Amino acid sequence: MVEGVGLKADPQDVARGRGSGFSPTIGRHAYNRACRRSVGAISGVMKLYDYFRSSAAYRVRIALNLKGLSPQREFVHLRNGAQRSDDYRRLNPQGLVPALVLEGGQVLTQSLAILEYLEETHPSPPLLPKDASARARVRAIAMSIACDIHPLDNLRVLDYLTGTLGVSREAKDGWYRYWIDVGFEALERQLAQDPATGRCCHGDAPTLADVCLVPQMANARRFDIDLSPYPTLVRIDAACNALRPFADAAPAKQPDAE
Repeated sequence: MVEGVGLKADPQDVARGRGSGFSPTIGRHAYNRACRRSVGAISGVMKLYDYFRSSAAYRVRIALNLKGLSPQREFVHLRNGAQRSDDYRRLNPQGLVPALVLEGGQVLTQSLAILEYLEETHPSPPLLPKDASARARVRAIAMSIACDIHPLDNLRVLDYLTGTLGVSREAKDGWYRYWIDVGFEALERQLAQDPATGRCCHGDAPTLADVCLVPQMANARRFDIDLSPYPTLVRIDAACNALRPFADAAPAKQPDAE
């Protein structure tokens, strides 16, 4: 955890008996300063293949911002099928975003693998705790979103439901809401009852868990899902989005936003 990031006490929190909680204003400025200090020498050398509405790419944008990295950007319009082009398939045979091209031409795919790469090569500010059990907790939360919730509601799955199986838009949206609710109900219980949860999913500074949560919350809102049953998730999402690295990664702020 970066010293001074997300750890300063909000006087109102102290008055309410919540200890040294995260002050959204103070924490945001401290975190932004830490991110600016972490800009590495290879910034600008990498190239990110991105799509504004992809939650997997959204995760990587957040992490890059947190690490103070600004790769070149190439946009792959998923709705228009650009990911299925021969050129892009040569780059990423899966035809998915994101893809991160490193100096020397190595291509990294799969958002969680890219996040781990960024954490290992640019460890400040850290997105994983030092303690092994805490790291496992953070990874478990991240995977519950990226591996259990998100794949069932991915664009490929939704297109298969409507295109190949011929289900109605109402049925497709019902599928989406059902799997979001199943995943969020479990995640809400997990985070609400665990004392390791702080202003963020783990403690008071963002981790890989928050990097995965925020894009999934944005997707849920896009589908008009009622989030009132998940107050812990809503609270954490708001705390993270008060930080500039999260806010700047939002879909609406991307150059290819429509």
